[in-house]
Amino acid sequence: MSEPLLEIRNLSKNFGAVQALQDMSMTIAPGEVVALAGDNGAGKTTLIKAISGVYKPSGGDILLRGEKVEFASPQEAREKGIETIYQDLALADNLSIGANIFLGREPMRRAFGFLPVIDRARMAEAAKTTMALLDFHVNRMEAPVSNFSGGQRQAVAIGRAVYWNAQILIMDEPTAALGVPEQRKVISLIHQLKAQGRGVIFISHNLQDIFAVSDRIVVLRRGVRAGERRISETTHDEVVKLMVGG
Repeated sequence: MSEPLLEIRNLSKNFGAVQALQDMSMTIAPGEVVALAGDNGAGKTTLIKAISGVYKPSGGDILLRGEKVEFASPQEAREKGIETIYQDLALADNLSIGANIFLGREPMRRAFGFLPVIDRARMAEAAKTTMALLDFHVNRMEAPVSNFSGGQRQAVAIGRAVYWNAQILIMDEPTAALGVPEQRKVISLIHQLKAQGRGVIFISHNLQDIFAVSDRIVVLRRGVRAGERRISETTHDEVVKLMVGG
């Protein structure tokens, strides 16, 4: 078994007297998709926010490729290769794919040898190669992303993570607001990420999607790990039982 990309050991998080997460452990190997399931309030959001630098854990360890890490901010987690794609995608609607990939990290060049200007050609080129890597082909690279469908926007958010070399992508309900063809597109994007050896944490209420894309499923209930199954060895019914505790 190859060394895990990410290992969570006995992670806990309390907010005052409320224990939102307790003694949570899980691993993700390169090229593996691990689904997180559980009802609202089960601790999924707390867990991903602890992994991605939004919350400081109250206890336990996070290891990246065997090395202990602590993040003071999501920016630090990103620099180490952990990207979170939230439901709202955090895209700038009025900007192109390239501008969204470089949002806040725009490449500069010198015009006339001294005038710093944004290097739009480099941004456009990066957008093209990154989107091609995801087998995503769009003619209008300059169009604002507000022109794109939900699945295409999801691809832009994934493209941004891939461009900055994310090794772990945390995807929070990526198919929630999409129609069936778009959901399929996102599922196929996740398969691409797997093939590239990246690790994906996939959060969804949709068991159909979880079974379509994941290798393993970790079920949380009231902040505690209620169980873990290989997708090939479990059923929807068993997962639901773990979620509700029956």
